[in-house]
Amino acid sequence: MLAILGLFDEARPEWTPAELAVQLGTSRPTLYRYLKMLKGAGLVASVDQATYTVGPRVVELDYLLRRADPLVPDSEEEIEAVAARYPGTAFVSRWYRDRVLCITSASSAADVVSRFPRGKPMPVGRGATSHAIVAYMPRRQLLPLVEARLDDYRDIGFGSDPDAILSRYRQVRRDGYIASRGEVQPGVVGTAAPIFGAGPVPVGSLCLTMAEREFARLDPAAIAREVMASAARIGDRLASRRRLEAAE
Repeated sequence: MLAILGLFDEARPEWTPAELAVQLGTSRPTLYRYLKMLKGAGLVASVDQATYTVGPRVVELDYLLRRADPLVPDSEEEIEAVAARYPGTAFVSRWYRDRVLCITSASSAADVVSRFPRGKPMPVGRGATSHAIVAYMPRRQLLPLVEARLDDYRDIGFGSDPDAILSRYRQVRRDGYIASRGEVQPGVVGTAAPIFGAGPVPVGSLCLTMAEREFARLDPAAIAREVMASAARIGDRLASRRRLEAAE
């Protein structure tokens, strides 16, 4: 049943039972039993059982997640301030399974060049928001991720072999941030810094994206300092929240 839910994504938001059966290698009776249970739980919905999509329970769970995930309220003030200061979009993302997922964003630009709605996955191995998290992963976790995406890293000029790419990530760790140009969208520059929780691996990242023409007239070092400072304050809020909860 979890495998059924895992098939729905932005590219394929709807599936027919026949397509699901072929994709999962499941018999029709078993598949329909699973679909009936998922539909009863509100996790999938259908129109005359012709096609299935994710169900309304997912929306309800997202509401609960917004209330339960401390990274959302602890970061909203910061991203709104960053977005107000610069003509672009500021957003916070979490590492989720094998992807980077936007959880909240704010924008001030009249002409928004990049939109990252909550729930939209970011590409791994491309873009500042991903690099700012991936750079801090332990080697045993980072190396397989890099080796599986060598073509992507080569395309963005990160390096042509794992050693070169890992060296680039060591530089990201030394700098404390990364700026990327056109890796996700042409003509867009992203500047991102990690947000740390309790451990040495970030729980997420804060990224500011703006049009390259706007970025060119600003001070990149000042942008980097502000993004890093905002990410650090979010991390401090998370740490303070944990201490208060532990003391109760």
